[in-house]
Amino acid sequence: MSQVDALYREQAHTAAVNICATVLPMAKLPAGLKEAYDSLFEELLADSDAQFAEAWANLPASASKLLPQSSFHGFYIASAWLQLSLIGQQIAEQADSDKAIDEQQYNGIYARIAKDALRESVRKIKKARTDRRLLNSMRHVIGLA
Repeated sequence: MSQVDALYREQAHTAAVNICATVLPMAKLPAGLKEAYDSLFEELLADSDAQFAEAWANLPASASKLLPQSSFHGFYIASAWLQLSLIGQQIAEQADSDKAIDEQQYNGIYARIAKDALRESVRKIKKARTDRRLLNSMRHVIGLA
């Protein structure tokens, strides 16, 4: 997905923010974390390696009909944001206990987060085909309910 239109971008961003706002105070994020979220959002929205596009194309029709593509893209990005928060917390805890953090350990962190988040998001939308409660929950946090 090389380029997305403004409406798609807005819908994906709104979905991601709505989901994360249930867990994180999105309006009160520290500047550094907001920058990391924005960077990850742009990277995953651009989908330069076409992982999201491929995953979406490979979904069974019964799964892809459950949510608009832009909302599912936002769902996936929110999953990545939440994983980034967890990893950021782990890094901060390590920094407190061990001043010498091995930077090599965190190289490619966005790629690992993206891969894990996409796998988890696909698993959830597939499961939502037969789990109405999960589907309703997903639609509610995205803001579609």
